[in-house]
Amino acid sequence: MKIGITGSLSSGKTCASKFLSKNKYPIFSADKQVSNLYKNKSFKNRLKKTFKLDGTKNIKKKIKTLVLEKKLSLKRLEKIIHPIVIKSIKLFALQNRKKKFIFFEIPLLIESRLESFFNIILFIDSKKNIRLKRYLKRKGNKKAFLVLDKHQLNNRFKKNFSVKNFKFSKKNFFSAFLSLFFL
Repeated sequence: MKIGITGSLSSGKTCASKFLSKNKYPIFSADKQVSNLYKNKSFKNRLKKTFKLDGTKNIKKKIKTLVLEKKLSLKRLEKIIHPIVIKSIKLFALQNRKKKFIFFEIPLLIESRLESFFNIILFIDSKKNIRLKRYLKRKGNKKAFLVLDKHQLNNRFKKNFSVKNFKFSKKNFFSAFLSLFFL
């Protein structure tokens, strides 16, 4: 069973994924996949050429600066990144097809129109002020948070695509999740 986990920036998707998998089931993280892309030489060269950058050193920082200064649209960047990540999602599913559960942590699951790929979609919800606090704790800055948060679809809209909406707390989350399978 392919379980998509989505939610807004810093909502608790990673924590929920780890908690649910209990180190027993595989987890695909779109964020980790993107992070690994920025370590790939051919990917960095593609970005350098596409966005006419002066080199590949600190390319992620350069791209982030361009996005924050509104000299580069996130949509344009996503047109390069998303097809690569989607291909990785499909490969991961194929490699783990014999597992009872496969978890996919994908922040832009709905925005990328991937909902039909999953058997179940879980939406992780957190208040904006809590998400901002978490983001800042991970060395982000408020301006980046606001730009990225604004870029995502409205939570009310995303919730319509999910089977279950969760306000994440370890105390109630797992029992609520299990209730989906053992009614």
